[in-house]
Amino acid sequence: MSGERNNASTEAMELLRRAGRWQIWEFALWLVAIAAIFVLPSQMLILTEIAILALFAVSLDLILGYAGIVSLGHTAFFGLGAYAAGLFAVHVSGEPVIGLFAAGLVSGLFGFLTSFLVLRGSDLTRLMTTFGVAMLLAELVNQAAWLTGGADGLSGVMLNPILGYFEFDLWGRTGYIYCLIVLIVLTYVARRIVNSPFGLSLKAIKRNQRRASMLGISPTRRIVAIYTVSAAYAGIAGALLTQTTSFVSPDVLAFHRSAEVLLVLVIGGVGYLYGGVFGAVVFSILRNWLSVITPQYWMFWIGLVLIIIVLVGRERLTSWQTLLPGSARKREARIQHTMAEEGK
Repeated sequence: MSGERNNASTEAMELLRRAGRWQIWEFALWLVAIAAIFVLPSQMLILTEIAILALFAVSLDLILGYAGIVSLGHTAFFGLGAYAAGLFAVHVSGEPVIGLFAAGLVSGLFGFLTSFLVLRGSDLTRLMTTFGVAMLLAELVNQAAWLTGGADGLSGVMLNPILGYFEFDLWGRTGYIYCLIVLIVLTYVARRIVNSPFGLSLKAIKRNQRRASMLGISPTRRIVAIYTVSAAYAGIAGALLTQTTSFVSPDVLAFHRSAEVLLVLVIGGVGYLYGGVFGAVVFSILRNWLSVITPQYWMFWIGLVLIIIVLVGRERLTSWQTLLPGSARKREARIQHTMAEEGK
């Protein structure tokens, strides 16, 4: 009996190792992002925007795609990280990397404290709870003008060169490289999380929380843990926005940011990590293109795209992921097939 259990554990770890193996298209994706530094030197600002939005989408995907927690208030962590980085630069130190850690720590702590709220109730309750937390934080920022600058925003955010060597330039080149490195590192960490036994238990909780409990998995601890990690990710994304623009305003806590990142995940696909990255690229290019050709009605066309996605079906639009060699869906299907064959 013990031998069979050890064999099953070894096979499960082998399957997880296969699932976490890097694919060729992933290397190609990051190489293209790096090559953009030299190929698109005049587009550094929009590329920086894409990198920040992609990290924000990855943070939401960790809780929505893997733990099944819906949220309308994820912008609370994004905004809190943005203000934490700004206040840290103004009152403590202008070192960007330390400010990034400070923002992630503050947002992660706030995520830990509020995670117990999302443990209660159904999806609708969670939507309202997270939305309420975001509204509460936005009002606090607006009223605490002595600290945050109120509706005018926090000014005077001056940053030192990154690690004392790399100074932010007017063209956004340093900012993009900085954001891209953070995105790559945190995506790598997220891959390790979701392709670990912990990540597998999150998927089990998402599919059937009661059954997962019967198997000895503690949903409460795991949901709190991933919610905290996700909040820290969102806070770091917000900190990147503050550090690359040297400004932060209550707009970072606006509802449209939560809706925007949800739309990014809808476009790119939920539960694949890279869905957030691809979605951020498509959404940012589409938004900038529409805002140029129809400055007054670009939101109308974005809304139309959203309606089309709903009518056509998200699965049909995101089925392109199965065409990628070694895609997450394909790997998952192969693993399930292997497990079914071995179970016969």
